Amino acid sequence: MARKTTTRTKKTAPATPPPCEPCEGSGQVAITVRVGRKRRPVGQQDGICLTCFGTGQADS
Repeated sequence: MARKTTTRTKKTAPATPPPCEPCEGSGQVAITVRVGRKRRPVGQQDGICLTCFGTGQADS
């Protein structure tokens, strides 16, 4: 009987998705804080990016 030869395939690492554009890959964006009846802006605070939900990676 002839012997079977096996070929091994080289496994590649999965491609990493590109960084999210609104948060630039950090997962956080600046949110304007508004106060008072006239809703005037007084500053900014960090908030979670709603595009990538804080992962920093864009959807494919």
